[in-house]
Amino acid sequence: MQSFDHATRTELEAAAFRRLLRHLDAHKEVQNIELMNLADFCRNCLSKWLVAEAEERGESLDYETAREYVYGMPYSEWKARYQEKATPEQLAAFEAREAQKQG
Repeated sequence: MQSFDHATRTELEAAAFRRLLRHLDAHKEVQNIELMNLADFCRNCLSKWLVAEAEERGESLDYETAREYVYGMPYSEWKARYQEKATPEQLAAFEAREAQKQG
């Protein structure tokens, strides 16, 4: 990646990010808690990162707009259609991961 100029590298990174969003959109069965437990990030994290990057550049992007971009629809709609209730095992794994990060 070092051999690319800044603009080309930025375009490649942006394209890869859009591809990640398409991949997540194609796999709505993958729940956010599963992503958090396995990779320590989820769709909501991506939304927060977009907001933070916009703010860092002096731009305004509210969280709900960012979530709609990441989810491909309003979050409330995605949640009603696709979000399943977390299992006790998933919640325990999440809590253990969070405790490990604190410790």
